[in-house]
Amino acid sequence: MGSYRIAVFASGQGSNFQALADAAARNELGGAEIVLLVCDKPMAPVVARAEQAGIEVFLFQPKDYPSREDYEREIAAELTKRSVDLIVLAGYMRLLTSVLVEPYAGQMINIHPSLLPAFPGVRAIEQAYNYGVKLTGATVHLVDGGMDTGPIIAQRTVTIEEGEGIASIEERIHGIEQCMYPKVVSWFAQGLIQIEGRKVTVLHAPSSKA
Repeated sequence: MGSYRIAVFASGQGSNFQALADAAARNELGGAEIVLLVCDKPMAPVVARAEQAGIEVFLFQPKDYPSREDYEREIAAELTKRSVDLIVLAGYMRLLTSVLVEPYAGQMINIHPSLLPAFPGVRAIEQAYNYGVKLTGATVHLVDGGMDTGPIIAQRTVTIEEGEGIASIEERIHGIEQCMYPKVVSWFAQGLIQIEGRKVTVLHAPSSKA
């Protein structure tokens, strides 16, 4: 068992979860291991991916709880029980409250399919496409309770080709996300991330790009 323990939160297909699980299996997460998947949709395909990888799953349905804070307190107990070091949001479609954001400040990250601060929120790729930008990409950032407003850790760009359709752009962005996210997790596991306000520095920067 690795000494650095992560929990992945996801709500859907789980392609980024799969990229992380595959990287962990190849020992490419800097010694980190995924100890839990947290999912708010019991029928989501990501659940089967976790079971296939032998990763524990905590399932819940928000409608069963009086408030967001109530189910987050239960999640927090599951995280504490497993001594989780880092929360990794991978297509988790719910805003988080202070119940989780505060105790995991600096230890919770998200990946977003745009070059933040441009196009936060849902359907970011579609927003960028409709706006007519020539350059888009993906961002890994710390979570601070706002809508994709936390300090930026890493970004990679995608140039939109003339006449390119949105499906092609989505495919390319998802491709760089699946490469980038495991690398950023490995930086956390190796203690390479330094946070000073909104400035995030990768110490002893690895030779390969994010």
